[in-house]
Amino acid sequence: MRLLLIEDDLRIARPTIRALSDAHHEVRLETDGPGGLAAACAGNFDALLLDVMLPGLDGFALTHELRRLGSETPIVFLSARGALEDRVNGLDVGGDAYLVKPFELPELFATLRAVVRRGEVARSARVEFAQGQGLLDTRHRQVWWRGQLTGFTAREYALLETLVLSQGRWFTREELLSRVWGPEFGGAARVVDVYVSYLRRKLAASVLLSSRGLGYRVL
Repeated sequence: MRLLLIEDDLRIARPTIRALSDAHHEVRLETDGPGGLAAACAGNFDALLLDVMLPGLDGFALTHELRRLGSETPIVFLSARGALEDRVNGLDVGGDAYLVKPFELPELFATLRAVVRRGEVARSARVEFAQGQGLLDTRHRQVWWRGQLTGFTAREYALLETLVLSQGRWFTREELLSRVWGPEFGGAARVVDVYVSYLRRKLAASVLLSSRGLGYRVL
């Protein structure tokens, strides 16, 4: 894993880095909140490990800002503040796990594996389309368009999902009718055109392309 450790106490940071490096993880260290925030925004990390009491910007505020900016990188708090209120606050602001110092290294390694695994599963359920303007969440059957959760009927969602999961492929009306409405559907194939128009109204006309003889595809 590629990890970012944000910890101002070098007595804790050094042995933690040594243990993680011995386990073949790559670790970058930042020792204050603003530096940690900048590194987290600029780097591509598998997970963040951060203290709560950091100079310049505490761990709770740092996490809140990362989530506000759209970061989904798993975050594990490593803190001497073990009160229930602190642990709950850490999770409420967007943390994925909270370990109280002193922690055992096997517990840290297991926590990292768990939060990274959950993050990978969550990311695999999200598919971007329309050059990043749209996001499809196949697990929760939800669609975001330009950062806003957008409502779709079950049939509209099924049609959009079919097109998005095969981006770049053209679908004829008959193919879409069979996949979305089912092979036993007895209605006219033009119902596909009607539902494509619904999607265009909720997204943008340019997102769903059409071509005579080829059918439809998503941008």
